[in-house]
Amino acid sequence: MDPYTQNNNNHNHNMSYQDFSSLSTVASGSSSNSPAVVTTPSRYENQKRRDWNTFCQYLKNHHPPLFIQQCSGAHVLEFLCYLDQFGKTKVHTLICPFYGHPNPPAPCPCPLRQAWGSLDALIGRLRAAYEENGGAPEVNPFGARPVKLYLREIRELQSKARGISYEKKKRKRLAPQQDHDNKLLPGTD
Repeated sequence: MDPYTQNNNNHNHNMSYQDFSSLSTVASGSSSNSPAVVTTPSRYENQKRRDWNTFCQYLKNHHPPLFIQQCSGAHVLEFLCYLDQFGKTKVHTLICPFYGHPNPPAPCPCPLRQAWGSLDALIGRLRAAYEENGGAPEVNPFGARPVKLYLREIRELQSKARGISYEKKKRKRLAPQQDHDNKLLPGTD
């Protein structure tokens, strides 16, 4: 079962994320007679809330149950490994004949895992949610060194296993401006 689609009826988290399920109303202007503007949370905010609730539920179901204040980078790594069972990205093992091939010609028994990009984005959202819920940036378990090293290791492993480079995208640079005066002179086409 996907942890994001679990029916979570229990909202009693020790540090709960603010509930965006209802629309928030923001008064526009200082007058009490002015009309109210209704806003909905962004897709990012909704995903961040779902991720936070999923992580809090994971901690609650942990043996022994943990409070967010007790959470460390090691617990975050356990959570990421737990999420692998819901992954949809085929990651070839070293002994697989398709290791290093981005588009294998036949099926293989290699495991499905969470994609590195998904995990990286998840950690970014959880890191922000932790601080929004009163956690100090200095002790944020989602920014712990072991978590960063794990993500780097997963990126390299999946890059090699799938034959896909995860290099940073380079910004497109505008072509240097040509001297428009030369084009106006006869015989310099």
